Amino acid sequence: MNGSASAGAQRARDGLLRANVVDIRRFSTHDGRGIRTTVFIKGCSLACGWCQNPETIRPRLGPVFFAKKCIDCGLCLPLSRNGEMTRGPDGMVAHLEVEGEWEELAAVCPTGAIALNGRSYTVDELVDVVMADRAFFGHGGGVTLSGGEPLLVPHFAAAVFARLRDRGIHTAVETALNVRTEFVLEAAPLVDQFFADLKIIDPEDHRRWTGHTNERILDNLRVLLTSPWRDRVIVRTPLIPGVTATDENIAGIAGFITDLYPDVHYELLNYNPLAIAKYELVTGHSFLFTEQTNPKRYTAQQMEHFRRIAADAGVRNLVED
Repeated sequence: MNGSASAGAQRARDGLLRANVVDIRRFSTHDGRGIRTTVFIKGCSLACGWCQNPETIRPRLGPVFFAKKCIDCGLCLPLSRNGEMTRGPDGMVAHLEVEGEWEELAAVCPTGAIALNGRSYTVDELVDVVMADRAFFGHGGGVTLSGGEPLLVPHFAAAVFARLRDRGIHTAVETALNVRTEFVLEAAPLVDQFFADLKIIDPEDHRRWTGHTNERILDNLRVLLTSPWRDRVIVRTPLIPGVTATDENIAGIAGFITDLYPDVHYELLNYNPLAIAKYELVTGHSFLFTEQTNPKRYTAQQMEHFRRIAADAGVRNLVED
């Protein structure tokens, strides 16, 4: 098979690949270098109670209901064959836990009160959408795949990265690395920058707070940080009060990653209390804290304390936002 035929066959295979996308966020400056377009892909194998994007945890598209948009017209009721929507004393009630015909209901809703939390894309469709932002990437910007866990759709992610690389676009991925190692290796040659989360170093604590041990995550970090791509990796720890933000945990993570690669880059992410608002639109997941117990962001002095712990444990290259 000649080169053009081979490329055509590959594009045909790529055309069969799809991923569910929650959001495409433009003009981002926090998901890699320069100005970026960040794509949030649905599906994650972890269940962190502090997840910043809980709408991405489940891989399937699901319904959301914006009560303030509802005009109580009742057009959805005849289509609610499984009890998806009912009328209550104070207006329409959405039973989001019901497995029903939500796409049909969203289509008939005149105000967008009923909607799906994303849409499905092929590789070509997604590449076309993000390439429309090329003029804004300037020198060094590009596209980041985030989630959720983008490496849970490894062939889709690799195909998107390959297309973008062919067009000279800088690529990045935000990953928790709780995936099979071959998925990481499929993406690695095509990714200019890895943002790899390591939340908790103790395996049992990791299981307690995320639903899984960190065995696979640590194995994948061993692979990445001893590979030719190790300088593309930034290891990140989100600082969650009482969970990840302890001196012992930060020192343990720092020691682990610097033993693998002394020049590793490490970033501590400040706690974000605003994520709690997203959980009002998500069923099946609850935030770690309540409105009353939700902590504040760490102060500059507190952040410096954690960075000092990491530096004392051997980190030479601390990334500061």
